[in-house]
Amino acid sequence: MRAPRCLMLFLLVIVSLAASAQPYPARPVRVLIPFTAGSAADIIARAMEPAMRERLGQPFVIDNRGGAGGNIAAEMTARATPDGHTIIQDDPRAA
Repeated sequence: MRAPRCLMLFLLVIVSLAASAQPYPARPVRVLIPFTAGSAADIIARAMEPAMRERLGQPFVIDNRGGAGGNIAAEMTARATPDGHTIIQDDPRAA
């Protein structure tokens, strides 16, 4: 009785590991900056991009969307496909 349960649990774990082995990122990552070009957030993002590209193997596209107090970039991030390929770098003081 115990052996079939253990076998079933083992198979379930193996199948779940195989399903979760998808690479990330699979395509370029879009980084939305809610400030204009040349701002501190923009400079930091552009300074970090080469290291992130090298470590993860995909380019990080820096996209400045300033205006409306950061709401334009926040809305674009919220409406993006929820696959982790669109992220926002915001000011920590804004949270």
